[in-house]
Amino acid sequence: MITSVPDGGRRIRQAHLAGPSRRLDPRTHAVRPDLADIGLAGIVVAPRFADGVVMHAVVAAAMLRTAPEDNATAVSAVLFGEKFTVFDVAHGWAWGQCDHDSYVGWVRASAIKPGMVSPTHRVTAPTAAIFARPDIKTRVVGSLPLNARLAASAAGADFVAAGGGFVHRRHVSELGNPIAESLDPVTIALGFIGTPYVWGGRTRDGIDCSGLTQAVLIAHGIACPRDSDQQRDAFAPVDPANRRRGDLVVFPGHVGILADPLTLVHANAYWMAAVVEPLADVVARIEPVGYRRSMVDAR
Repeated sequence: MITSVPDGGRRIRQAHLAGPSRRLDPRTHAVRPDLADIGLAGIVVAPRFADGVVMHAVVAAAMLRTAPEDNATAVSAVLFGEKFTVFDVAHGWAWGQCDHDSYVGWVRASAIKPGMVSPTHRVTAPTAAIFARPDIKTRVVGSLPLNARLAASAAGADFVAAGGGFVHRRHVSELGNPIAESLDPVTIALGFIGTPYVWGGRTRDGIDCSGLTQAVLIAHGIACPRDSDQQRDAFAPVDPANRRRGDLVVFPGHVGILADPLTLVHANAYWMAAVVEPLADVVARIEPVGYRRSMVDAR
């Protein structure tokens, strides 16, 4: 139950729990010891609740961190044009929740702006260059990662105006375009080969294992959670004897996508890069530690 009480001329929203507090995954629920999303009132106990303010990222990728400081562990990233609901702001940082996968964390407040973007396009290339003018011979003023969301307008036959410049049409697709979503996830994953391994990364500048599988599935039009255990639970299990191209192979704390039944595409800390290697080599490295893999069909 939510009530409004006076406090020196102000009114403060309070929530009273009618039953026992539920334990929620803090990765995907905006709840911490001192504050929670008002939408969780009646579900969890918190000293105070906040209404979220919808914002969107205005940089290519804003790292999502566990605390409001640059040296805090990065857990994910918010890409250009993606929505991020803010519940708290402190010392130049915003605490909130990603719209695309519900992940919670802190981003630099300067990386987001208020208001709801109405995107028209998304980036379909591993990286899309932003040109100063609608001409491939002009200066490159920036770049955008795969799955960035753009509010774009036509700029001649070959470009759209977006991101503070011009992006070639071959690097973007209109939202809901079935042709773009029919791209093979493995082919998309292969476009990341050689990308540096970066914990929490989701882009060609740096990516981690579940960031890679999430990126290629979202690009294919499939909603996908952020972490490997969440991905394992989100999709149907596969009999390893029937595994095929496009299946996810999930180990505790690791995930990759099969290029074929014997070959895995994955970003990993062993090679510190996104690579293609025999599945048997990955199993030989990981399973002696006591881990056992599972396979899921994410198509």
